[in-house]
Formats: sequence, C-alpha cells, structure tokens
Amino acid sequence: MKKVLIQAAAVLATFLFVLGNLSCQRNDSGTTETIVISYAPFETLALLWTAEEKNFFTHNGIKATLHQYDTGAGSLDAVLKGEADIAVGPAEFPLVANAFKKEKIRAIASIDKIEFIYIVARKDRGIKQISDLKGKRIGTTIGTVAEFYLGRFLELNGMTMKDVISVDLRSPAEWVNTVVNGDVDAISTTQPSVNKIIESLGANAVVWPAQSNRPMYALIIARDEWITGHPQLINKFLKALAEAERFFIHNPAEAKAIIQKQQNLDSVYVDTIWSQNQYGLTLDMSLIAAMEDEARWMIKNNLTSEKEVPNFSDYIYETALKAVKPEAVNIIR
Repeated sequence: MKKVLIQAAAVLATFLFVLGNLSCQRNDSGTTETIVISYAPFETLALLWTAEEKNFFTHNGIKATLHQYDTGAGSLDAVLKGEADIAVGPAEFPLVANAFKKEKIRAIASIDKIEFIYIVARKDRGIKQISDLKGKRIGTTIGTVAEFYLGRFLELNGMTMKDVISVDLRSPAEWVNTVVNGDVDAISTTQPSVNKIIESLGANAVVWPAQSNRPMYALIIARDEWITGHPQLINKFLKALAEAERFFIHNPAEAKAIIQKQQNLDSVYVDTIWSQNQYGLTLDMSLIAAMEDEARWMIKNNLTSEKEVPNFSDYIYETALKAVKPEAVNIIR
C-alpha cells in the first residue's frame, strides 16, 4: 500500500510539473501571441538571443519570429514599412532621423549601451595620424550612427565631413572588403567588421575609437499604433528580456557562449568586447541627451530641413518598462 501511495504521489508530482510548464508557456488568455522582430546581427542583441535560446519568450506566451537586416536603420525601416512589429537593436540615430520626418514611433527600452564603432585606416595611404584623414576616401553607412560618429570624430579633431570624401557602404561584406582591397582609404564602422579588417591589414592598419567614451544605445522601437494596440504583449516581451538579463548576471560563461554561437565568433573576441557592452533594460535621460546631440548635428550638417530639436520625451514609451523593471526608468518629463 505504501509503495502504491508513493507511486501515486510521483505521478501527481509529474503531472503538476508538466501542467506548470504548459501554463507558463501560455499568455493570460491561454493562447500564444506572435511578435515579428526585425534586427541586425550585432552583439548588442545578446538579451534577445538569450531569450530565444533559453525559451524565455515561449515561457511568457510569445512566439517570436525574427527577420534579419544588414543595419539597425534597416531593421527600423522594416517596422515603418509594416514588415515587422518591433525593431530590436537599432541605435538612437535612426530614431532621431525619423523624428525629424514626424514618424510616429517610440523607444520602448534600451537593451545595451555600447562602444563598438571605430575608424580603421590604411597606413599605406599616408594615414598615420588623425589629421591625415583630410581629403581621404572614407567609407561609412550613410544615415546610420556610424556616419554620425565619423562626423563627430572629425569635428573633435578640427575637421568636418566636408574635409573628407564620404563613400556609402551598405553591407557587412562591403565594410570589410572595400578597405582591405583599397577601394577606400579608411572606414567608420562597427565590430565585428573592425576586427576582420585589422586581421587582414595587419601592421598596415591604424585604428581609433570613434565614440570618445560616449555610449551608443541599442533600442527596442515600434510604431505608436502598434504599441497602443499591444500593451500586454509588450509587457510580456520585456519580461522575457528581463529574464535574459538575470540569466546574464548569474551565468556569464553561458551568456558569452550564446553570443559566440549567434555571431559565429571566437571566444577570445567575445572576451575582448564583453566589457564594452552594458547589457540590461534601461530608459534614462542620457538617452534623450544623446538624441538631442545627434539632432543638433543633423541640423548643423543640413541632413534635415527642420531647424528645431524635437522633444524626444515624446518618442519614449516608458509604461511597459516601469511595469516590468521600474528601477530602470529615469525619464523626466
């Protein structure tokens, strides 16, 4: 009899365990909701990849469909075109550009603060110091944060964009090959392309950090209309990312392995860039300050016909993050 009771208890425990797992994989209505995510493949997306890898989306009743684009700006364009519900990872710069166009979009959270944009130049083109960039052909991706940091880098060193010949490069392959093959003299671009260029050029490469200790923000952005219609889904999405953030804190080795797998990187490189990233869900005033700085730069360089800096607090949706991680929100209105 005792043996039968033990077996029955074991069966009941198993049943409750399975039932619990099934219930945590459904939303409040008992169904799974789908969210279409656009992204560009950079290590800034570590929380997204972790949530996908560890089934945190499934546990929160979400089926995530991921669509890849070459740039963060491209992933945001996908949202504007209706190809995706939400863009994960674009920098604040394309949000600023679209604010000038009066697009109805808002940032839901930042998932990373990062310094990973560099200027890489060829020494055999007579470039050994920053002033040697004057008059040179410099590649970048026009309309992205890489272009902004190139312009800011030049201004901090006594030059402007008018002092160089800008070459618009649109794909990761171009970012590497044009410099390695000598089609441009230098480039402003991101990791991991920077490391690939340095590996190919060897001693012929000269490198400068482009951001001057100012972080770039990897954002979650969606259209106002979609946000208004899906507040609970956004909350669940952020809950999944918050689980990924906690996983990062307690399992750094496995978190690094996830990034390494997703980006096809070696472990040495991942260790190198780890300290350059501040992974975590945030919304704070430093983001607004960065956007205001970039807006002024766009106005100064005639990249917009607008003359006034937008009120960027209107482009922030903090309600969801306040519900999920209130201590991470510091937006003053």
